[in-house]
Amino acid sequence: MASLSRALRVAATCPRRGLGPRALTSRAGPTSEKSVPYQRTLKEAQGPSALAQGPSQPLPSTADVVVIGGGSLGCQTLYHLAKLGVRGAVLLERERLTSGTTWHTAGLLWQLRPSDVEVELLAHTRRVVSRDLEEETGLHTGWIQNGGLFIASNRQRLDEYKRLMSLGKAYGVESHVLSPAETKALYPLMNVDDLYGTLYVPQDGTMDPAGTCTALSRAAAARGAQVIENCPVTGIRVRTDDFGVRRVAAVETEHGSIQTPCVVNCAGVWAAAVGRMAGVKVPLVAMHHAYVVTERIEGIQNMPNVRDHDASVYLRLQGDALSVGGYETNPIFWEEVSDKFAFGLFDLDWDVFSPHIEGAVNRVPVLEKTGVKSTVCGPESFTPDHKPLMGEAPELRGFYLGCGFNSAGMMLGGGCGQELAHWIVHGRPEKDMYSYDIRRFHPLLTDHRRWVRERSHESYAKNYSVVFPHDEPLAGRNMRTDPLHEELLARGCVFQERQGWERPGWFTPQGTAPVLQYDYYGAYGNRAHRDYAYGRLLGDEYTFDFPPHHDVIKKECLACRGAAAVFNMSYFGKFYLVGLDAKKAADWLFSADVSRPPGSTVYTCLLNHRGGTESDLTVSRLAPSPQASALAPAFEGDGYYLAVGGAVAQHNWAHISAVLQDEKFRCQLINSSEDLGMISVQGPASRAILQEVLDADLSNEAFPFSTHKLLRAAGHLATGTGTPTCAPMTVPWRQAWPSPASSSRMSPSWGGRPWRSSGPRVSADACSASRWMKKCPCSAWRPSGETAKWWATSGGLTLGSPSTRPSPMATSGTPAAGRSRWTL
Repeated sequence: MASLSRALRVAATCPRRGLGPRALTSRAGPTSEKSVPYQRTLKEAQGPSALAQGPSQPLPSTADVVVIGGGSLGCQTLYHLAKLGVRGAVLLERERLTSGTTWHTAGLLWQLRPSDVEVELLAHTRRVVSRDLEEETGLHTGWIQNGGLFIASNRQRLDEYKRLMSLGKAYGVESHVLSPAETKALYPLMNVDDLYGTLYVPQDGTMDPAGTCTALSRAAAARGAQVIENCPVTGIRVRTDDFGVRRVAAVETEHGSIQTPCVVNCAGVWAAAVGRMAGVKVPLVAMHHAYVVTERIEGIQNMPNVRDHDASVYLRLQGDALSVGGYETNPIFWEEVSDKFAFGLFDLDWDVFSPHIEGAVNRVPVLEKTGVKSTVCGPESFTPDHKPLMGEAPELRGFYLGCGFNSAGMMLGGGCGQELAHWIVHGRPEKDMYSYDIRRFHPLLTDHRRWVRERSHESYAKNYSVVFPHDEPLAGRNMRTDPLHEELLARGCVFQERQGWERPGWFTPQGTAPVLQYDYYGAYGNRAHRDYAYGRLLGDEYTFDFPPHHDVIKKECLACRGAAAVFNMSYFGKFYLVGLDAKKAADWLFSADVSRPPGSTVYTCLLNHRGGTESDLTVSRLAPSPQASALAPAFEGDGYYLAVGGAVAQHNWAHISAVLQDEKFRCQLINSSEDLGMISVQGPASRAILQEVLDADLSNEAFPFSTHKLLRAAGHLATGTGTPTCAPMTVPWRQAWPSPASSSRMSPSWGGRPWRSSGPRVSADACSASRWMKKCPCSAWRPSGETAKWWATSGGLTLGSPSTRPSPMATSGTPAAGRSRWTL
């Protein structure tokens, strides 16, 4: 067998293939099967007789839950559903358990992650695999506890590991920060000359996919669940109920159908295809993901698994050998995912894989002369933020996702399977699973192929990067922009991305910093951006200390506290809840009593059926308008205007919609987020500034705290609101917002929407303050004397009919003696 060093030399000297579109994707099918680092696979264990045509057992006519996909997530979900008492659960696998992507996984389990929720999820996986399954079934899952070692080649990486260690202590995860000398004593074959230190976790280990899934299916079957192999799903039958809500009705297969109200999509790489059967968008892409298995290495036995993040490589102990893999910047996309692919692999592209060899040889020099026993290159699914896709799809009730695990399905399977089962049975997970919830993505993004592709690539390429608190993506940007975008950009705005929106982050005095088209970090024949101002500013913020722009933001905050500041908060969600049962719905949804007289505004919590908090928002009671306008939709019964934080707007929209459907409230939820702007004027001078452009008396007596009014700003309708929290000012985009350079502007989000400049112009010269993601300036606002905060809201072109167009409102108030806040 060739050694790793020889493979590296061959990759370096061989002519490179073209790096254009052909190199970006793969349409090739699986090659002849290769050896993987396990004693057996389920295909080998079951033998040729297992390949007989037809399902492994008869299909039931009905089922409480049907799980599609027999990999790690499918088996874990079925197991935990059975443990919760769901006896009518069925798992359908088109071939054999693990045959898709699970069978060739490296099976690593690292207990420490930057998220406390993920630490809990990993702890549960470890508990299930290392203890529970063996106690329940008597089967050994293949769990090996050999420990894990994280490598720090720089000071910032070591600081990150120290934070992980501190988090682990809170959850009982044993870990130790080791010096280079201590690391050498633990792992004698390791080169420690370039190390700052390491993080050692003794109870990390590896899992065997065949052993784990066999034990899971055995334990689930003992509790009444069914596992049916060799039964491809061909369709999802959907029904529309009396209220017009789409719901799952049945699963169709080549061998019959199963009536069911609930489907769980655990199909991995094939999850997008299963989603299309039901009309559900599943934002993931398939890529080649590879590792190589070495020949025997003397002295490697019992060594811990190694993760060298800075070299983007991992070393997995495999008996007396190592598996070497990692994450490269130019992974190969698998475009045409074959539904016949099972227990198959691809030929390894050494051009793509060679950077991992360099990192591995540097860390363990003996690998330079070690032979390669086998190569393992199989498909894996990856998502736009490198987080799994879980929860009920907002497009279809009863259709749940448990897919897109970014090559971590074995590691996260136990914890996520438990949460997904609880989600299905009890309506919500036990833990805060927002970062995995499919509702975190706006449908405009999940349906945009370029955005999914770019963001998934960047997340893959940066998987081993240090997780800094102020990082922003470079891929998939400028998807949703408002008419102020170019105006603010010209004045030095450094934008952040939330829900696809470009929102102001802070203002740089160094000139403009536009976000450029994604360059794939120079991969696939793209030319990497040079002298990229935005990338340079973002790189300066890669620190766990105060970033260099902290002083700039300080000046913005002081400007707000001492004079006035204008905040563009148009990325906020703007919803209208109207109809005959809107009051009943509001009583159900919100913690505060919002059934106050029209013209009032309340800051409150959005609740779930357990009384828990989903988010916070402001709710304004509307009065019926004799004539519908852009800011006042026509309605019968009651009406409310909801202003929701932009980062959670889609989640809140889906949650409220589900409550209206489940409780059968006769009301309508109108989404005007794309059609309304939201501007906040804050500071002691805000009252004087706004009095110049508004046609209303802004005194405390005329405009009390926690109320709102329809006003005219320079002749245009707007809504002003005074609330106890930071509130936005809304101005009609289409009819009232000027272009900085011309009489019309094109909205990047909608391609051809004209924004006519016929209204007042808010100048950034008044102040250069921007919304700071970590601390809102008003929280540091402690001036003496009378101060005021104003928000204005207005609406423009909508996508709905005239009867659903929103209207402007204005509110003001006095939260305490000598101090008032205002929202327009």
